[in-house]
Amino acid sequence: MELEIVWLVRAAWITVWVVSILPLVIASIPTSKLNSFRKLVLSFAGRGKILHPSSQKFTVPQKFFAHFYVIGVVWTTLLLAATWIYACEMAPLSSEEFQLSDIASRLAGGSDAFSIHKSHMTPVEDRFKVWRAVFLLLLMEIHVLRRVIESFYVFKYSPSARMHILGYFAGLFFYVTAPLSLCSNIAPDVARFAGNQAAEFIANGKSHTSAPDLSLVMSISPLMKLGSLQWIGGAIFLWGWIHQRRCHAILGSLRENPSQAKEYIIPYGDWFGMVSCPHFLAEIVLYAGLLIASGGTDITIWLLFGFVAANLTYAAGETHRWYLRKFEDYPANRHAIFPHVY
Repeated sequence: MELEIVWLVRAAWITVWVVSILPLVIASIPTSKLNSFRKLVLSFAGRGKILHPSSQKFTVPQKFFAHFYVIGVVWTTLLLAATWIYACEMAPLSSEEFQLSDIASRLAGGSDAFSIHKSHMTPVEDRFKVWRAVFLLLLMEIHVLRRVIESFYVFKYSPSARMHILGYFAGLFFYVTAPLSLCSNIAPDVARFAGNQAAEFIANGKSHTSAPDLSLVMSISPLMKLGSLQWIGGAIFLWGWIHQRRCHAILGSLRENPSQAKEYIIPYGDWFGMVSCPHFLAEIVLYAGLLIASGGTDITIWLLFGFVAANLTYAAGETHRWYLRKFEDYPANRHAIFPHVY
C-alpha cells in the first residue's frame, strides 16, 4: 500500500508536469514561430494583470486564491495532527536511542542523500523518518496559515482580476498534493493507525477507548534531535517565509485606499529592489528549504519543488514583461525573478 500511494502521488506530479509545465517550457522558447502557441498557453496560465483581455471566458475571480489556502490549512492540519500523534505513539525517540543512532546519519539529516555510502535502515532511522515528516508538515502549516491570513487581510485584489478555471483547479490540486507529498512515504502507516483508532472508538465507545498518552515534552523533544539538514532547510524556509511576508505586505499596501483598487503602482522595498517578483522568488526559496529539510532523497518532493520553480519562473517572466510595457520609468536594474540572472 505504501508504494501504491507514493507512486500515485508521483504519477499525479508527472501528469501535471506533462500537461502544464512542458507547455510553459515550450512557450518560453524565444522564437516568433511560437507566438500563437504562447498566446494560447498564456490564456490558460495567465492570471490577474498578465491574463489577456480576450481570455476572459471560463475564468473566476482572482480572489478565489483564498480557497487554495483554506483547503491547504484544513488538509495540512489534518495530516500534521495524524502524523504527529502517530509519531508519538508508534515512533518514540528517546535520548538513549538517539545516542546509539549513527552519527553520520544524523549529520545527513537521517538520510543518505548526500553520502556515497548507503546503509540499511534501522528501526531508529525509521523513526527519524517519521519525525522528519512531522517537521516538514509543521513548516507547511506555518506557510499555509500565513497565506490564508494574507488572502483575507493583506491582499486587495482588483475587481477585474481573473484567472482561468483550469488554473483554479490546478491550485486546488497543488494544495492537496503538496502536503501529502511531504509525508507520502509514511502516509499508509499513519492512515492505518488513524483507522485503527477510529475503529476502536466506534467499537468500544469513548469510555473504553485508550486515549493517546502524550505530553508536551514527548511531542516536541524528538524534533530537537533531527539532523543538521533539517535545521539548515528550516532556516532557509524561514528566510524565504519572512521575505515573502514582507513583499506581500508591500503589495497589499499599494491598494490601501478603495480608490486604488484598479490602479497598478510600481512596488519598492525589500527584494523588489532586485527583481519584479520577489514574492515568487521567496516561494521558491522556502520550497527549496523544504527540499533540503527532507534530506533530498524523495523524488516526490523533487517533483513538487520543480513544479513550483518552473511555474513561478514563467509567471515572473510574464509579469516582468508586463511591468516594462506598462511603466516607461520602470527600474532598469530589476530582473524578473532571479537577481542578475533572469
